[in-house]
Amino acid sequence: MVLVALLWSIAGVVARQVEHAQGLELNVWRSGFNALALVLLLAWLRGPARLAAQLRAADSRLWLSGACWGVMFTGFMLALTLTTVANVLVTLAIGPLATALVARATLGHQLAPRTWVAIALAGAGIAWMYGSQIGRADAAQWLGTGVALTVPLAGAVNWTLLQRARGSAGSDFMPAVLIGALLSTLLTLPLAWPLGASGRDIAWLALLGVAQLAIPCLLAVRVARVLSAPEVALLALLEVIFGVAWAWLGAGETPSSAVLGGGLLVIAALAGHELLALRRRPAPPEHSAATGGAADTAEEGGTAGEGGGSDAAHARVPRPRGAAELPPVAGSGPLV
Repeated sequence: MVLVALLWSIAGVVARQVEHAQGLELNVWRSGFNALALVLLLAWLRGPARLAAQLRAADSRLWLSGACWGVMFTGFMLALTLTTVANVLVTLAIGPLATALVARATLGHQLAPRTWVAIALAGAGIAWMYGSQIGRADAAQWLGTGVALTVPLAGAVNWTLLQRARGSAGSDFMPAVLIGALLSTLLTLPLAWPLGASGRDIAWLALLGVAQLAIPCLLAVRVARVLSAPEVALLALLEVIFGVAWAWLGAGETPSSAVLGGGLLVIAALAGHELLALRRRPAPPEHSAATGGAADTAEEGGTAGEGGGSDAAHARVPRPRGAAELPPVAGSGPLV
């Protein structure tokens, strides 16, 4: 998920390199290249026939997830044309809180206290980083911030939907990213016509479509199989920190002391959350020679997205009442 946030974070600095394409045209090119890359990647991973069959058999959950991806793709890029990168990024900071509330309301999650503390500290850090910029925002910037608000709200619904479907039949949501890219492209193309991007602009936007959207979004769907929805949203906050670094290195924007201080607070909140998760994770039981074969058989029948254990094994161990523990990143297995 850290790699996902790193790739997502290049959107702002790369978009600022575009010279001729404006407004929704930025989204058309970026989402269009995203869709093209996803067709190639998913066809390679699954085969063209299976991908076509999955799209034809898409149920309401897949379409809802695709719609969420479409809102996230379009809202983020449109917001960048209306306000500053900093204002867009600070708006994304509500993502963990929104996701935690949606997951609590729809899944009945009782979040661990450490998760709430980490969310609060990370939000405070990002508010510290960009509070001065938001205070000086004009009407257009506030409109951009409002558009940006659709991104964490759609993300909260999406991450919760992915977690609710985890382990169930038809829980492969990677094609939903493709559906979102197609919706984002086709719905904004008429509004952006005629297109005026130069060859250089198209190259930059192709980079965004492939490296900033297609690859990390597929990885994010895979990560969502093993991490809880609030934890995915919490780790995604690293995009803000990385975004500041890209602006510093790529656009010559030296971060202020508030940016550095707030960034350190965010990193400390994330690191502390993960360290506590690792410490509280129960140690794997030791198998005796008499029971080892049966345990191995049970593990082979388990769900891969649950860290390798079997459903039966999880059913035999009662969960303590109270706050649910979030699975740590370590040991979650390969992303693809």
